[in-house]
Amino acid sequence: MALLDTAAVAVPLGGPDLPQERRLVTELPGPRSAEILARKADAVAAGVGHTVPVAAVAAGGGVVVDADGNSLIDLGSGIAVTTVGNAHPKIAAAVAAQAAQFTHTCFMISPYESYIEVAEALNRLTPGDFAKKSALFNSGAEAVENAIKIARKHTGRQAVVAFDHGYHGRTNLTMALTAKSMPYKSGFGPFAPEVYRAPMSYPFRDGLEGGDAAARVILQLEKQIGADNLAAVIIEPIQGEGGFIVPAEGFLPAIADWCRANGVVFIADEVQTGFARTGHMFASEIFGIEPDLITTAKGIAGGLPLAAVTGRSEIMDASHAGGLGGTYGGNPIACAAALAAIDVFENDGVIERAREIGEILTTRLAAMQQQDARIGDIRGHGAMIAAEFVNPETNAPDAALTAAVAKACVAQGVIVLTCGTYGNVIRFLPPLSIGDDLLNEGLDVVAAALAANAA
Repeated sequence: MALLDTAAVAVPLGGPDLPQERRLVTELPGPRSAEILARKADAVAAGVGHTVPVAAVAAGGGVVVDADGNSLIDLGSGIAVTTVGNAHPKIAAAVAAQAAQFTHTCFMISPYESYIEVAEALNRLTPGDFAKKSALFNSGAEAVENAIKIARKHTGRQAVVAFDHGYHGRTNLTMALTAKSMPYKSGFGPFAPEVYRAPMSYPFRDGLEGGDAAARVILQLEKQIGADNLAAVIIEPIQGEGGFIVPAEGFLPAIADWCRANGVVFIADEVQTGFARTGHMFASEIFGIEPDLITTAKGIAGGLPLAAVTGRSEIMDASHAGGLGGTYGGNPIACAAALAAIDVFENDGVIERAREIGEILTTRLAAMQQQDARIGDIRGHGAMIAAEFVNPETNAPDAALTAAVAKACVAQGVIVLTCGTYGNVIRFLPPLSIGDDLLNEGLDVVAAALAANAA
């Protein structure tokens, strides 16, 4: 890593041609970033926080460059959004071309072909060999909210079940679905009614086989809610904010089978897991499930705001005309970006690259675990891997260690994100455009930060 003198920094172009190096010109934040962050404090609501004390000016490959010329290794991808790499040339070109044609008509007023093409691609790519339809929205929370609306309309029922540790968004209904109080829910109630919570399969902590964990859930659904009252069960196939929890084998198929037998809509929230992130186009494929509805966002459009609900045609068509939509849903620029991103996912080997990255991550983290029992668990699939930090004597979550390691990594120019209900998980979500050398250098910093925070 180079350490350079502070100097005036020209704003670089982003994309894959950005120098792929970790470079600290200043301590973080540098003077220019500090100035911008001071303006943020004055102008932006205090509730909008930030994780890394920099002001970004460019990004691409596996780095983010700040206003002072510092180049940070990106192991977060803007929370799994820039999966194909920031400012990917195909996406940038598609966005520019569409912006020159038209920026908006509102699809509900004057439809356009790119929205339909995105829907056709989603209907083709999502799991399940049955007739499907899609509707496009702006954010993951909006997609989840509309999936619940569709399920309720289709079934004529009201109750919805979500799971411990789950995260589904920040709107009123999706806050009700989300498990963790701080920072997502605290003080923002009352929340939407008829939302119930079931225990998640968490092998590291509950020790249950998948079938036993599913039986526990099904008993609760039948006895505490009643199948006849239940519109939908919504679950992340691999939980995101909850700590990258991978359910035990057999858990998800058993829940999905029970839903189908009882006329309950099974919704897979793949907002974070979708689009090659797990080494499969969708994480549902890992578990052999075919959701009735699937929600997507984040990686769908390479950084532009777009989300979708895709599912069985007879369920998706339950709503009356005008019941679904939104002013910006399926914006033409976002649709152009999505079509370019889908082209990359299908044709540029990124699914295979996700698996390669996953192998590097798990191998390196396992080696750290051999030397340090405070890494209690390593889990995930593809380029969606997590390390859970614990007190090795009690297995209790160690949020303080997790925060200290993450802070030390950022100070040394490596962006890492924490998560988990207990705040004791570091999640690794590098862009699939990152090189092996840069990824390994980032993991070297993680290892050094863990060693420097020895008990």
